[in-house]
Amino acid sequence: MLRVFTDFDGPIIDVSQRYYRVYQYCLEQTRLPEQQINILTYPEFWQLKRDRVSEVKIGEMSGLTSEQAQAFSQLRKKTVHTHPYFEYDTLVPGAVDALSKLVFTGVDIATMTMRRTSELDFALQKYDLGQFFPLNRRFCLSDDYVKTRDVDDKPLLMGRSLAQLAPAVDTWMVGDTEADIAAAKTHNIKVIAVESGIRDRAQLESFQPDFIVPNLLSAVELIFSYSTVSY
Repeated sequence: MLRVFTDFDGPIIDVSQRYYRVYQYCLEQTRLPEQQINILTYPEFWQLKRDRVSEVKIGEMSGLTSEQAQAFSQLRKKTVHTHPYFEYDTLVPGAVDALSKLVFTGVDIATMTMRRTSELDFALQKYDLGQFFPLNRRFCLSDDYVKTRDVDDKPLLMGRSLAQLAPAVDTWMVGDTEADIAAAKTHNIKVIAVESGIRDRAQLESFQPDFIVPNLLSAVELIFSYSTVSY
């Protein structure tokens, strides 16, 4: 059996517009009424995120004082995963085709995400993605889970998922962050990083995944070419 774990945000869902809208909102809420600020363009902002520039630094680059930038960062943290802003998420082009190809060929697929249950359920329903991920193939955080760091939490989540699933002959992980790479490496799983998410190629290379490809569809094609399971 061939099994593919895929992260949700990045390989399947594009979160960039949500993040940018939250950036604009938090900047407006933090500035003083007459304060001159420099609102970054969407491409400028998203490249900073992909380069792992801190929220505090982004706030300062936008014209906030150091103290304001700290408040901006805290507000952003509280806001970015609230349901009104999930409406701005979009599907990554080709992601549904990739999932359909996996299902059609009989691959066992599961999503492994730092989204909470309600956040994942919302997106699965909105984009009709539940058809690809039965309840026992959805690995996420409970709504009351106390997060630490994704790079610590995700390997734990993968450990719990592997304990619940039957062994597979060949297993792969597809993700877009250092947390995905760390989770796969912790459990000796081959990992493909995609450039369709929140890290650019230079950042991804620094974490040494097995492969880097543009998107989930490219990852699926690569998996089929390397997999030890025949279809």
